[in-house]
Amino acid sequence: MPLDFRNTNTLWSSIIAETLKRLGLTTAIICPGSRSAPLTVAFAQHPEIEAIPILDERSAAFFALGVAKRSHVPAALVCTSGTAGANFYPAVIEASESQVPLLVLTADRPPELRDCHAGQAIDQQKLYGSYPNWQAELALPSQKIGMLRYLRQTIVQAVKRSLFSVPGAVHLNVPFREPLAPTPQPDTLNSQLHQEDFFTGITLNPYPHSCTGDSASRPYSSLLSTWKQCERGIIIAGVAQPQHRQEYCQAITHLSQSLGWAVLAEGLSPVRNYAHLNSYLISTYDLILGNPQLSQKLAPEMVIQLGALPTSKELRAWLNSTQPQRWIIDPSPENFDPLHGKTTHLHLSVEQLATTIPPLAKQESVSSDYLHQWRDAETQLRQALDKTMATTDTLFEGKAAWLLSQTLPPATPLLIANSMPVRDVEFFWKPNNSGIQPFCNRGANGIEGSLSTALGIAHHHQSSVMLTGDLALLHDTNGFLQRNRFTGHLTIVLINNNGGGIFEMLPISQFEPPFQEYFATPQEIDFAQLCGTYGIEYKRITNWQQLQALLNPLPEKGIRVLEIPTNRREDAKWRQENMAEFAANIAL
Repeated sequence: MPLDFRNTNTLWSSIIAETLKRLGLTTAIICPGSRSAPLTVAFAQHPEIEAIPILDERSAAFFALGVAKRSHVPAALVCTSGTAGANFYPAVIEASESQVPLLVLTADRPPELRDCHAGQAIDQQKLYGSYPNWQAELALPSQKIGMLRYLRQTIVQAVKRSLFSVPGAVHLNVPFREPLAPTPQPDTLNSQLHQEDFFTGITLNPYPHSCTGDSASRPYSSLLSTWKQCERGIIIAGVAQPQHRQEYCQAITHLSQSLGWAVLAEGLSPVRNYAHLNSYLISTYDLILGNPQLSQKLAPEMVIQLGALPTSKELRAWLNSTQPQRWIIDPSPENFDPLHGKTTHLHLSVEQLATTIPPLAKQESVSSDYLHQWRDAETQLRQALDKTMATTDTLFEGKAAWLLSQTLPPATPLLIANSMPVRDVEFFWKPNNSGIQPFCNRGANGIEGSLSTALGIAHHHQSSVMLTGDLALLHDTNGFLQRNRFTGHLTIVLINNNGGGIFEMLPISQFEPPFQEYFATPQEIDFAQLCGTYGIEYKRITNWQQLQALLNPLPEKGIRVLEIPTNRREDAKWRQENMAEFAANIAL
């Protein structure tokens, strides 16, 4: 058992590391610094925890976020005192908003060295405001057995609070006095601590959300009856990163088939990548609802919303104007209704809800004219969209998302950067049966940390892909510093439109100046040279066939950038001229 008895600080820190290991933690991200040396030594020397040193704190935090997104287990994030911990803030916000477990350990100076200009000392208590699920400052390290028990149980509580009832960040501020190095001290506790007994019984003891059996189904029987009596109902499947994707999709299928309701699934939902499970899937809803006549004709009376709403502004505007009765299905206590409509929040998962619905008989089928209208619109629009994409030879940035949906190897993890890429995935991602795993930092919707998050997702995992714009990648190029410690493969599909393409779609684009300089912000970066600086493989894409050949199969090791040069003004013009035209030609 790897407890370090050389001094009080090493014992204290090794108990933290060993307790975390017994609770399932496997990864610690370490940023360099002096005050955090006891924690660094403890994690670095633990045989069953992978300790990864990362220079840049912001990049380190998003890498840890990516590891936790993939594993659904918190990663430990360690830094020294002072402003180092402040650089974790964006990732802490994202962890909170997107419900990803994260354990932040900020080393600190002891109380007597605070508020006296001792250097590298700031107020680190409640450093992240109200974003953490829980935050506390540990006591100064002590050899007393009672204090070691306190430490052990506080760590158990910290991990528990990062996971239940809603995952998120937990912040522990950890003060240390000298010596910070593992200098031997002869009076360190040893004989009183019986290690095997000390760690016996460590458990998270999560309280299960049970929703099975007859007793569980009773509260929902009348609600299910209400839903079944409504023909004009839909299910909206928003952003979701469930641990068991197929089971999640099967639960949605059971719900939709039992009710006879269409499923409007956004590109970040796994539902689009398990299309064979759901014949009621609607992927072109943003285009459909862009047609005023169609949107009015398809106005719903009832909506079941799974988690947060999709990105689509058209969908949100439609719900806001039609004001249907909505039920939000999500175990989180958070408010998922930015429209402030007629909503009822049921605090359970769709998988739990599905267990309360009796199985359908083989010959049983629920349908309606309303459902047929949705499916007919989807069929027509999908055929028109796919035909257009298939015959588009120019490097239009929207085609990259469409091509990825049909080209990537089965179950490929895909990190989609915010801004235009996430919207292109919603517009163009074609339903498939590949089980592709979409990831995105949609909690706070920021572009920072995208590369580091993708590397965290890909580390020790299946060969992965990232779809990003140029500004999002430039915002996190320090992520490339992880190249030497990264194990696995990441292909970065870089849409380089020399600026913020999303702003071309907004009214501000008509105001020049200041549009080009202050909104589009072109950077004129030579990505071949940038990649050469970091030792990253680089290829410039000149046609779609070349891209397809490079995406399947994917390499097993390394990082590479595939740059697709596009023209953001021409692409914006293409969208303005073509998107509305698709829906205008639908005949219902």
